[in-house]
Amino acid sequence: MDVDVAAGIASRLGEVRRRIEAAADGAGRDAREVRLLLAVKTQPVEAIRAALDAGADLLGHNRAQELVATGPGLAEPGVPAHAMHFIGHLQSNKVNQVLRWATCVESVDSPRLAERLDQAVARAEGGPLDVLVQVNTSGEATKAGVEPEHAADLALAVGRLPHLRLRGFMTIGANTRDAAVVRASYDRLAAVRADVLGSGAAGTAEATELSMGMSGDLEIAVTAGATIVRVGTAVFGARPAP
Repeated sequence: MDVDVAAGIASRLGEVRRRIEAAADGAGRDAREVRLLLAVKTQPVEAIRAALDAGADLLGHNRAQELVATGPGLAEPGVPAHAMHFIGHLQSNKVNQVLRWATCVESVDSPRLAERLDQAVARAEGGPLDVLVQVNTSGEATKAGVEPEHAADLALAVGRLPHLRLRGFMTIGANTRDAAVVRASYDRLAAVRADVLGSGAAGTAEATELSMGMSGDLEIAVTAGATIVRVGTAVFGARPAP
């Protein structure tokens, strides 16, 4: 990769980390409580590796075919250690492809998908797969996720599956410049987490993660309690065409 391009990625990665630190400090939080996930949609292996070389350690794909395409290149000797989350809509026929590379699926939005994942992990004789329940906290029809009023029921169902480990919840913030509306959507996810953790139900004790916030609103998310923020364009720049 061009040295200047790699340097630009490293510089922007540092700036995003500074934004997270400033937001956490303003909210009275420890910035170490917030993990930065790089959303690598459409990015070539070379750009992703440049980010890893610059210190990134958590990546997220939202397309199964891109995860499969980049997986081998990111598993080669000498590539810095990292975790890979799947953050997009997961079709049932893509489950096995995703499980080959993903360490966590953040987009579980139905009992059917949860059961398919549980069965696939069992067949592979792997350890428990970390998952997050995706919740549509904005109420926008264009966004995936279970409705907030049904999120606890889904979380409890996931918690009962023997080959999945419920780690928390994910949402995509409201598509608006109104910060109060965006904040309300993130507060709603935090409320779902509180309800589930407070239930004391089996399999819910580790459901502490809140994956929320992206390039344009990560400060709002951090203030609302995010433990994972998903950032793409603020580090990689405008996405190239697929």
